[in-house]
Amino acid sequence: MKFIREYIHPWGLLAGLAIGDALGAPLEGSPQPEAWVTNMRPGGRHFRNAGQYTDDTLQALAVAESLLACRGFNQSDLVQRLLSGYEKRPEWYGPTSSAFFTLVRSGTPPHRAAWLVHRRHHGSRSNGSVMRAFPLGIFYPADQVYEVSCACSRLTHYDPVAAHCSAWLNMMASDMCRGISRTRAFVHARSRCRNAEVLALLGSYERYRPDPSLDAVLCSHAALSCFMNAHTFENAMLSAINLGGDADTVGACCGALAGAYWGIDAVPARWTTVLEGYPEILKVADKLWQGRQDEHREEKVAPD
Repeated sequence: MKFIREYIHPWGLLAGLAIGDALGAPLEGSPQPEAWVTNMRPGGRHFRNAGQYTDDTLQALAVAESLLACRGFNQSDLVQRLLSGYEKRPEWYGPTSSAFFTLVRSGTPPHRAAWLVHRRHHGSRSNGSVMRAFPLGIFYPADQVYEVSCACSRLTHYDPVAAHCSAWLNMMASDMCRGISRTRAFVHARSRCRNAEVLALLGSYERYRPDPSLDAVLCSHAALSCFMNAHTFENAMLSAINLGGDADTVGACCGALAGAYWGIDAVPARWTTVLEGYPEILKVADKLWQGRQDEHREEKVAPD
């Protein structure tokens, strides 16, 4: 099959997410930098050491740990793991997620909390549910990950735009870390998209200028555009984080796509040697991949 590449890259997906997050963290909330940032550095709105990641990676690891513990997507377990992370570093979280976790901590059921936040904030299409869900792309093949991604997004973000953005990017990541070409993965995700706004922007990404926004569809477009126009992992990363704005999340989303496509060997050593918890991130990715393969084998031999 001409669309299948030789190698699979589940490790690159999760490592790429964390690298993009850590690279972009010092630029979060800032205008586009005049000098091109190329290395891990300290600083940012919430001062961090060089290579330290943010809630983007923290939440993605919570998704991964929940998948491993429950052997699949489990809403109640994931909410508790996400809440635990929020309670450790609440200042890292965006307005939608913060409002959601505050309600859940006070006893509001999660499904009602998501709806209340959406109503009170006049929307919930921020990018928090997009950046965290990429481990689903390691665990689930592309034909299964769309619906699971939508369900994962709806836990905290009631707006369907956020859900379909997450599903699009996760489909691409799932295909690519299984060896499917970048173009074929894009076409596959575009063919499955059921939201007109997401389809219009992501499906014609080349027509629009990237905007590193908190908005789910604009953030997803910026990450997708930087990835699709890049020739290397490094080029994709630097294009994404140097947009400024919500640089850590655009970097994380672009990094997951780029890592799934080019793989861990394409990541510059000057970044991996500085990245917080790099060996543990690779171990989590490996467990996710092996866990899904074990689940798949059990499904095949399960009695009728």
